[in-house]
Amino acid sequence: MRRLSLIHPAIGHRRGEKYIRSWQMEPLPAAAIAGLTPKDIELRFHDDRMELIPYDEATDAVVLSVETYTARRAYQIASEYRRRGIPVVMGGFHPTLLPEEAERFAEAIVVGEAEGIWVEVIDDLYSGTLHKRYQAEEQPDLRQVRLDRSIYGKKRYLPLGLIETGRGCRFPCEFCAIQSFFQRTHRSRPVDAVIAELQSLQQRSKLFFFVDDNFAGSLSACKELLDAMQGLQVRWVTQMSINAAHDEELLALLARSGCMGVLIGFESLDEQNLKAMGKGFNQMRGGYRIALDNLRRHGIRVYGTFIFGYDRDTPESFDQAVDFAIEQRLYIAAFNHITPFPGTPLYTRLQAEGRLRFDHWWLDPAYRYNDLPFRPARLSPQQVTAGCVAARRRFYRWPSILQRGFDAINRSDPFMFRNFFPINWMHRTEVSQRNGYPLGDETWQGELLEADR
Repeated sequence: MRRLSLIHPAIGHRRGEKYIRSWQMEPLPAAAIAGLTPKDIELRFHDDRMELIPYDEATDAVVLSVETYTARRAYQIASEYRRRGIPVVMGGFHPTLLPEEAERFAEAIVVGEAEGIWVEVIDDLYSGTLHKRYQAEEQPDLRQVRLDRSIYGKKRYLPLGLIETGRGCRFPCEFCAIQSFFQRTHRSRPVDAVIAELQSLQQRSKLFFFVDDNFAGSLSACKELLDAMQGLQVRWVTQMSINAAHDEELLALLARSGCMGVLIGFESLDEQNLKAMGKGFNQMRGGYRIALDNLRRHGIRVYGTFIFGYDRDTPESFDQAVDFAIEQRLYIAAFNHITPFPGTPLYTRLQAEGRLRFDHWWLDPAYRYNDLPFRPARLSPQQVTAGCVAARRRFYRWPSILQRGFDAINRSDPFMFRNFFPINWMHRTEVSQRNGYPLGDETWQGELLEADR
């Protein structure tokens, strides 16, 4: 019997906390790898956020999908398996952005997307000819996407159906790792495949989340899918760039297809900050207020995100963003510091300017979640962290929750209105919960073992 273990690493684990946590979102990368793996291989899936990893369980190899925030924990997990003589394969955003680093802690890495190359990795693994690095010669046809959600078993994930309708984004946002990973391209999955997946999950999910990096990455493909969704009677949310909010045909299709809300990255209210980010397009056709009026007219709720730490931010920037978010009755909102991810233009610029506070913040034991990894122009790192926490706390005060909750749009759908208060309460209780959270497991006593080269 051939066996593989798929593991989804957590960001970390704090000393003394309850280790096992439920109600996380399903990790789609694991299901994608499972769908590509030959059926004669027995798969075991372990979610490090929710369960203890059985390191001594019999397996031929371990596969980890790694993001920058989970890199240190992934390397700890890999070291435990390597100590037991089990080979490790890594893929995902972080190994793609920093392949030389990831190769130190894995017998093999997959750079870029797995479709089109994964069968070769499996063949080499079982023939004893595993290479150090795998990368498909071209971007795969998204008809190859095959998700096997059976690996989740009875784990208690949020009752939210996650579906991918496309990949990538063409916008050149300075801070965004997505443009680096997909090289500023966007591709859409075939409409019939998305519709079939939606229909297969309708019995188990009351709300769907289209996890695309930019659902409106191709307006023509987006409209084709939305047109095909008419009559399915599903509720769904997604994330998209604000330019789509100026397309009346698209907005009408969103509403008719069951769109309950969209996540939009406003990022900043300062025009010069937006230009520095490469997001000057946010101000097109009259800017935010016109875009939000358009969405509201079609009954679409908004989850707005704001980031801080850019060069023109001041102590007043936080309250200005919160004032705007409350005034516009946003369903929910996020107020976070900007993070320089390796492989992005932002990281390269800050490194060249000598403004990084850590050589590799994602591996540094001194770094904690919500620390600002660089020195801003007008604020201290501590001011940015504190300002973000204060902004969250103010936005999720009860007067704000009540004022936004009884807005005509936020209460127009019984399902979304019923869930408004639990969702906002959850955000209220988590305002500063992750402050100081470690990257990696604080209780882990080993040392990171590097793979043989």
